[in-house]
Amino acid sequence: MEEAIEAGRELLAGAGRVVVLTGAGISTDSGIPDFRGPNGVWTKDPEAEKLATLDHYVSDPAIRAKAWQRRLETLSTTYEPNPGHHALVRLEQRGALDTLITQNVDGLHRRAGTSPDRLVEIHGTTSDVMCLDCDDRAPIEKALDRVRAGEADPACRSCGGILKTATISFGQGLVVDDLARADAAARRADLLLAVGSTLGVYPIANVVPLAKVHGAPVLIVNGGPTEMDDLADVRIEGSISEVLPALVG
Repeated sequence: MEEAIEAGRELLAGAGRVVVLTGAGISTDSGIPDFRGPNGVWTKDPEAEKLATLDHYVSDPAIRAKAWQRRLETLSTTYEPNPGHHALVRLEQRGALDTLITQNVDGLHRRAGTSPDRLVEIHGTTSDVMCLDCDDRAPIEKALDRVRAGEADPACRSCGGILKTATISFGQGLVVDDLARADAAARRADLLLAVGSTLGVYPIANVVPLAKVHGAPVLIVNGGPTEMDDLADVRIEGSISEVLPALVG
């Protein structure tokens, strides 16, 4: 591993425009479980995937009520950024971070200090709720207060429509502007650093081969194998909250 870390440091030292793609693995050391790992949310409870599927959510009030209870339980716990998140902030402070694309909705990159103008939250955020009918948006705490007060499935106060977190569910399209930002970043990258992702979620996983074909080396840091290990110039398997600080310094 020491040889791989040294090789990764050399890649970072030679890159002026690092584009980072992060997945659930960067947040597991903050106490947030991943989805498809051995102890993942969907591995342990396959029914939980329905809560993140738009058709099920819209058509079934019972699914929405269960989703609100789960949000109440999950978001009542305070999760803190870990050394992996902070290492990427230091990369930005050095002037080397071009764009950080995250598949995560936990908001920990923002809390760690990553600049919003450098950040693409490709799957949205759990910090807000939005109405599926009128697109009204508000902090999630307002909706959670209504659930605490006894509303099983709080409706939009502007139009009466269905509320959900401002995240991208299965069956829901990604934000076009976010996809365009990610695509442009991959094309101009000097280095693509993929962290904590199995690189099996599309279309955003495509930034890895896109950067590669435009001449950027690929550095993969993950707790296990990924679907794009064959594209890696350097691959490091280990604890992300330990490896990233060792790489960035």
